[in-house]
Amino acid sequence: MTTDAIITLALATLIIAAAALGLIRVIFHLIAVKKTLASVIGGVQVIAEKTSTVPIVLTSVNESLRPVREFCDAV
Repeated sequence: MTTDAIITLALATLIIAAAALGLIRVIFHLIAVKKTLASVIGGVQVIAEKTSTVPIVLTSVNESLRPVREFCDAV
């Protein structure tokens, strides 16, 4: 093989190795983003549960206030 062919193969190998290294780094960044998004989704679900709509909670509140309403009706 000539010297030019060896240099070309060496440079091609270095370029391919650099591209592979860059892609591996991207993969690790995407894995980190996936973990962060999983945490965010979990937090959003907790917020959604804690801020549920009023009609679900309203019946229990009305039951708790029934004695007060009956007392006010009696007065």
